[in-house]
Amino acid sequence: MSQAAKSADKQIIDRAELCLSIAQSAGRIALDGFRRRESEEIAMKGSQDFLTETDAAVEAHLKERLAEALPDDEFLGEETGGAVSGRSVWVVDPIDGTANFARGIPHFCISIAYVRDGITEIGAIYAPATKELWFARRGAGATCNDRPIHVAGTRSFSAACLELGWSNRRPQKDYLTVMNRLLDYGANVRRAASGALGLAYVADGRSDGYAELHMNAWDCLAGLLLVEEAGGRVSDLPADGLGQGGPVLAVVPALASEVSAATGIPLASLSNETDRARMIA
Repeated sequence: MSQAAKSADKQIIDRAELCLSIAQSAGRIALDGFRRRESEEIAMKGSQDFLTETDAAVEAHLKERLAEALPDDEFLGEETGGAVSGRSVWVVDPIDGTANFARGIPHFCISIAYVRDGITEIGAIYAPATKELWFARRGAGATCNDRPIHVAGTRSFSAACLELGWSNRRPQKDYLTVMNRLLDYGANVRRAASGALGLAYVADGRSDGYAELHMNAWDCLAGLLLVEEAGGRVSDLPADGLGQGGPVLAVVPALASEVSAATGIPLASLSNETDRARMIA
């Protein structure tokens, strides 16, 4: 390995350690906010789009910690945005599942991804209410609380559990069409209102697939890497996806072609032998 490659690897490892640390410190802020949520002000950014004081507090904490440690890295957050090139950027959703959070449902998480030269290298999803921390570094597999994880081996729709996220950026009829197709396959289809956790559940085998016709980058990048590293099949965001988002699919290998057809979301190609090996591991 060249000296430049060794240096690049060390930069990723150092960022991975930082990512794990800040996910947990941010989680403490989020859990404290959840416990006192009845005293928080809740605003609406749009239809079914909630904003709490804790969203802002968690994002501010993450932005500050990253700026202190890595002042040259860029930051893209759901609440504060950011103009980014994609060369070295952290993409953050401070609370994914804010509607659940605001209503006292402990199904929410913090999602953090690190993107270098347009490729997601690190992903972490932390659910503070259950103290579950999913983590992946490209090429190094995926874990939950330091335990290696793998997607489920489900091979039949009659035994499959899929989650279909909803977005008001697409017509309701499109959502219902996809829902009907998946139900016709014989799958159990659910929606739990946190796309990032939906992707984490695919990665660790609790769910067999997650699809959404539009997701923002901060909602999905960490989860897509988790599923990929856990042996699943995923979609690619479009070229402008970092800023604009796009359709997202993550699914167990045996059902991938049919779910891709039902949703109309293309799967990313398998780039190398390592990807193929993970799928059958």
